[in-house]
Amino acid sequence: MDKISIMIVGVGGQGALLTSRILGSVFMNAGYDVKVSEVHGMSQRGGSVVTYVKCADKVYSPMIGEGEADYILAFEKLEAARYLPYLKPNGVIITDLLEIAPASVGKGRDAYPAGIIEKLEQSGAKVIAMDATAIAKEAGNVKSVNVAILGRLAKLLPFSYEEWMASLTEQIREQFLEVNRKAFDLAY
Repeated sequence: MDKISIMIVGVGGQGALLTSRILGSVFMNAGYDVKVSEVHGMSQRGGSVVTYVKCADKVYSPMIGEGEADYILAFEKLEAARYLPYLKPNGVIITDLLEIAPASVGKGRDAYPAGIIEKLEQSGAKVIAMDATAIAKEAGNVKSVNVAILGRLAKLLPFSYEEWMASLTEQIREQFLEVNRKAFDLAY
């Protein structure tokens, strides 16, 4: 398998760290070398956050530069736009349709940008825009948006459904496992 580079972007509290742990678990359980970065950004203050996950036969650094990401998983569509320069040509963005207004919008200085999904598509990226928030609510917990997005990503990666379930079981606390499995399944 060639190297897979994934960026996970969103705002603080959306589960970027758990998402990276689940991805790392899937890759490691399949026998690949994996590097996962720490969360970068103002995660405890609701600011922009990013984590990196790389998988290959041998990985030396988790960092992903501009034009290197195979996939961007975005828990908010403005964050998808912010990190678009990191996507490879013909890379894939999977984004929730959620809009979380940055502080400048909340204070009335700016407007939330219109047409973000269309601009992402015009960039040449393959864009999978999904209402992951609605899927998470249907599953029983709006906080499972990250796992719903992973469910959609799972269809694009060379790992079995059983491998994904094993990693969810390893990484998610038992009391939250069933709702997250349901969110994964609804998006899968």
